[in-house]
Amino acid sequence: MKKTNAARLLEGLKIPHTLQEYPVDESDLSAEHVARAVGLPLNQVFKTLVARGDRTGVIVAVLPGDGELDPKALASVSGNKKVDLVPLKEVQPLTGYLRGGCSPLGMKKKYPVFLDESARAFPFISVSAGLRGIQVYLAPEDLRRACEGTWAPLARRAGD
Repeated sequence: MKKTNAARLLEGLKIPHTLQEYPVDESDLSAEHVARAVGLPLNQVFKTLVARGDRTGVIVAVLPGDGELDPKALASVSGNKKVDLVPLKEVQPLTGYLRGGCSPLGMKKKYPVFLDESARAFPFISVSAGLRGIQVYLAPEDLRRACEGTWAPLARRAGD
């Protein structure tokens, strides 16, 4: 298995984690596919979204697979009036990661990271390890510590 920047960062911080490979389907890079492939509930598999605030610039949101970003909540917690997701073509130049393999850990540059507080309900969560086909499992608080993140209510669920 390829070692990723995210895994190297966790090793350097001596944070316990497990890497999990799964088969990639280039036509379906969704959190739903990843959750099925690794055998975890969708709300335990977290996706990384890259946004831009009108005051702070680039920020990162980590949400459960079954959640949708609440832009007002992210704007409020990050000190912005408004946030928008960055266009897909900007994700790799900003983070060093491809869509479907974007990790909140080990990005090219350090951006403020905001984690949906629902993660705290689990003993471990899954996030991308920085490559399509590899997830990293770790304790939510260890993820927050590793990316120097902030807990916040960021996700809307169907029916909210």
